Amino acid sequence: MDDVSEGYDSNEGDRLEDMIHVVEENFDGNPAMFETLLSDSERPLYNGCTKYTRLSSVLKLYNLKVGGGWSDASFTLLLEAVKDMLPEDNVLPGCTYEAKKILSTMGLRYEKIHACPNDCILYRNEYESLDDCPVCNTSRYKKKVGIPAKVLWYFPIIPRFRRMFSNPGDAEKLTWHHNGRTKDGLMRHPADSPQWRFIDETFPDFKKDERNLRLALSTDGMNPFGSLSSTYSTWPVILVTYNLSPSLCMKKKYMMLSLLISGPKQPGNDIDIYLQPLIDDLKILWERGVEVFDAHRQEKFNLRAMLFCTIQDYPAYGNLSGYTVKGKAPCPLCEDGFKGIRLKASKKNVFFGHRPFLPFDHIYRWRKKAFDGKQMFERRPKVSTSEDVFAKIKDMQITFGKGNKKELPAQGYKKCSNLWSLPYWRLLFVRHSLDIMHIEKNVCDSLIGTLLNIPGKTKDGPNARDDLKEMNIRTELHPILKGSRNFLPPAAYTLSRKEKIQFCECLAGVKVPQGYSSNFSSLVSMQNLKLMGLKSHDCHVLMQQLLPVAIRGILPKNVRVVITRLCSFLMQSTAKSLILKTWMI
Repeated sequence: MDDVSEGYDSNEGDRLEDMIHVVEENFDGNPAMFETLLSDSERPLYNGCTKYTRLSSVLKLYNLKVGGGWSDASFTLLLEAVKDMLPEDNVLPGCTYEAKKILSTMGLRYEKIHACPNDCILYRNEYESLDDCPVCNTSRYKKKVGIPAKVLWYFPIIPRFRRMFSNPGDAEKLTWHHNGRTKDGLMRHPADSPQWRFIDETFPDFKKDERNLRLALSTDGMNPFGSLSSTYSTWPVILVTYNLSPSLCMKKKYMMLSLLISGPKQPGNDIDIYLQPLIDDLKILWERGVEVFDAHRQEKFNLRAMLFCTIQDYPAYGNLSGYTVKGKAPCPLCEDGFKGIRLKASKKNVFFGHRPFLPFDHIYRWRKKAFDGKQMFERRPKVSTSEDVFAKIKDMQITFGKGNKKELPAQGYKKCSNLWSLPYWRLLFVRHSLDIMHIEKNVCDSLIGTLLNIPGKTKDGPNARDDLKEMNIRTELHPILKGSRNFLPPAAYTLSRKEKIQFCECLAGVKVPQGYSSNFSSLVSMQNLKLMGLKSHDCHVLMQQLLPVAIRGILPKNVRVVITRLCSFLMQSTAKSLILKTWMI
C-alpha cells in the first residue's frame, strides 16, 4: 500500500484555504464557477456539521480513491453508502461524476494543440487559424471536419510550479539542495556536480534565491496499448526537479508530465516542433521569472527556473541533440575523432579504437593479439566544448516534417536543436545524460545471450567468426570447414550443455525478498536453457548481484574476472555516492 499511496497526500483537505487561494490567483475562466467553488468550500456537509464542508469532504474521499487506485464504479458505491449513513439533509454527491464536477475547477488546466500529422508544424501562433499545413499541404483534420488528425497535450508548467510552492511542506523541500545537503566532497546529487557550481558562479543572480528551480527533461517512446500494437509510439516528456533530495526527485509525486506527444509514429528528429510550448515557458522562467507565493515562508517571490540537462536512452539522445548516433562516427562527444569500421559479414559498425582513452603507459596499448593486431599509441580525441558545437550548427536551417525531403549529412549534426535557443544552453558542460538502466539492460541481454548462445541475441556466430577471419585476428577462433559444414571452434566463454544447465539452475534457485526483483524461477526456461522476459530492474539485479556468483564455477578465471569487473563497474556507476575526482575526465 505504501507504493500505491506515495503519490498523493491524504491531508489535502487540511490545507483547503491555501489551495483555493492558488486557484483564485490562477483562475481565468467563468467567475461564476469560482463562486460555486467558494460556496462549496463554506457549505457544511449537513446541518450542524462543523468539521467538514461539501468541498473538503469530497476532496478527502477523492484522495482516498486516487491513493487506493479505486475504479470510478467502486467510488460511486462508496459515495452512495456514505451518503446513506449521513443525515438526510447532507449534500455529499452520490456518484463519481458529480464529485469530479465539484473538483474540476480546482484542477490545473491543459492545452490541446493541433499538430500536422507529418510533424511539420503546430497549429499555434501564426498557424493557429490554418486548416492545412503550409509545409506539406496535409489537412489539419481527419475526414470528419473538426476532429484533429494529431494532437499535442501540453500541461503548462508555470501553474504547476505555483501549486508546488502553495504546499508549505513541498515549498520547504524545494530548498533541500541549499539547506539540507551534506557537503563532504562526495557526489550524491547533481547539486554536488561541477556544472551546478559553474552555474552558481556564472549566474549569481540566479543563485541568490535558493528557491529557483533546476530541472531535468526526460523523454522516451512508450506503447499505451500494451502488446496490442507494437508499432504505436506515444512520447511523454517529463520534468524532474533537482532542488529536491535524491529520495524525492524521482518519486512519482514530483515528476511532472509536461508534454504528451501522441502517436502512432514517433516524432524522431522532428521532436523540436513539439517542444516549442515548453521551451517558451522555460524562456519566461529564465529571463524574467514569475511571481509565486511561498506557503512555507508566507511571502511572494520571483521564481526563475532553468533546464539543467536531459535524460534519455541513446536513440532519443540523437533526437534531442540533433546528432546522428549511428554510422561510423556515432559518438556526439568525439565526433569524427572516434570512428569505427564496418564488418562485412555481420554488417555492423564496430569500434575497436577504445585504447586511446586509456592512460598513455597502459599495458593494453602494446598488446596486438588481444585486440586488432596493432599497437595503439594515439591520444584520445579532443572533445568539443558547447561553444564549439553551437558555432558549427547555429546557422543550420532545416524543414521539419516526415514527408519533406531533407539533405541531411550522413554523419554529424543534422539540425540545430530548439534547446540551443535557451540562453544558458551553450554554456553547460553536460547537456544530455544517458539513462544507465537502458545501457545495463542492453549489456545484460547481450552478455546472457552470448553465454547461453541464445539465437538472435548471441554476439557470437558464423558471421562474427567470418569477420575475425577477414580481419586476420584470433586465428584460433576462425571457422574450420569440415566436409560441407563450417565448424566453429569453442571460445573461452563457450558453455557446454551441462554448464548451461548448472548456470540456469543457479539462477532459478535464487530467492529474493518480495519487491526486490522478479521471481527468477519464472524467468528461467530449463527446457530451452535461456532467460525470458527480463525487465530493466531484473537486469540491474542480475548484473550487479547474481551474475558474478552464477559464473564462478563454470567459466575460466580470465573470462570470469573480466565479467566480474564489468559488473563491478556498473555497480560503481549506480552507487548512491561517488568520489567526484575519480569520475572527472
